[in-house]
Amino acid sequence: MDFITTPVPGIPISGNIKCGSTNNQLISNCLTMSPGSSPAPAPLPPLSRYENQKRRDWNTFCQYLRNHRPPLAVPLCSSSHVLEFLRYLDQFGKTKVHNQACPFFGIPNPPAPCPCPLRQAWGSLDALIGRLRAAYEEHGGLPEANPFGARAVRLFLRDVRDFQSKSRGISYEKKRKRAKQQVAIKSPAGATLPCGETNAMI
Repeated sequence: MDFITTPVPGIPISGNIKCGSTNNQLISNCLTMSPGSSPAPAPLPPLSRYENQKRRDWNTFCQYLRNHRPPLAVPLCSSSHVLEFLRYLDQFGKTKVHNQACPFFGIPNPPAPCPCPLRQAWGSLDALIGRLRAAYEEHGGLPEANPFGARAVRLFLRDVRDFQSKSRGISYEKKRKRAKQQVAIKSPAGATLPCGETNAMI
């Protein structure tokens, strides 16, 4: 699985990135965590891995909007801009996605290299959108106006998942939990019982 991190090649990181002023309660400033920035006056508890990744992803998206032509403010961002961002990230992907004409299409472990492009893995994009969706609302965005939760974005991710599963011969369907496991547990009396029937013992 690929992981989206910052800085993104080709996008310079600056000290304070203004994503545009807002009128109501929407986002006015994008978070920045550039190297060399002065520490906060009061020490804060360390962020979790998820929170750090979410902050880096938010900074990356803000940089993308800032370098967009024309530059965009977060409140003006729509689902189409989110899709542009996801396609832009494909150039930094590390997952081989075979074309339908490729002889290795649908083969999980191809025996030889091929000229098919590298893309961002579906799982990485799906997790990225989840973090950006949360970050958008944390910075004042309204849930009903969240471009990361738009139907077009959900359909895009589903199409990417479906095509990559066919291309790479990998199923992304969740495995159904078996009702009764094959492993047996011995009762105190020595009787052998299936795990699914020993709720009190597990």
